Amino acid sequence: MLQTELIEACKQNDRKAQMKLYNKYCDGMYYVALRFLKNTHDAEEAMQEGFIQAFLKMHQFTGEVTFGAWLKRIVINKSIDMLKAKKMNFTAINEQTLGTVEEDDNWSIHDEITIDLVKEEIEQLPENYRYPVMLFLIEGYDHQEISEILDITPVSSRTLVHRGKKKLQKKLKTYYHGTGS
Repeated sequence: MLQTELIEACKQNDRKAQMKLYNKYCDGMYYVALRFLKNTHDAEEAMQEGFIQAFLKMHQFTGEVTFGAWLKRIVINKSIDMLKAKKMNFTAINEQTLGTVEEDDNWSIHDEITIDLVKEEIEQLPENYRYPVMLFLIEGYDHQEISEILDITPVSSRTLVHRGKKKLQKKLKTYYHGTGS
C-alpha cells in the first residue's frame, strides 16, 4: 500500500492503516519528543498524544508538506505544551530595545566537533536559548515556524537563536582549544 493510499485509508478511520502509519513513524517521533522532554515516559506520552491528534485531524493534512514533517510538527507542539505545563517559561524579549539581529553567516565550528557534542552542549544552554536553538539547528525550523511553536515573535526567535548560537559556539571553541569539560 502506497503512503498516499495509507493516508487516505487513515482519513476513513481505517484502524489497520492507522496502525501501519503508526508503526512507520513511532520510533522517529519518539526521538523527536525525547530531544525536548528528556524523559522516556514523557516522550512516549507526547508521541502517543501526537498520533491521536494527527489521526483526529487527518482531514486537515493536505499534502503540502510530507506526512512525516506534518506529524513531527504536531509531536513538537505536544512536547512544548508538556514543557509549558511544567511551568517552563520562555523569556519574553523587549523588541524595542533589541532591534533586529542580523544572522551571522560566518558561524562555524571545528571539524573535530561531533553532532553528539553539539547536541550535548545545546542541552547545557539556558532554557530560554535551548529550545529555539534546538528547533533551528537540529529540527530545521525557520524563525516564523519557531515563533509559532514557542508563541514568541519572529524577532524574538532570531534574537534567542542568535544569542544561543553565540553561547554554543563559544563553548564549542573551548573543546577545540582543549579546555572543554
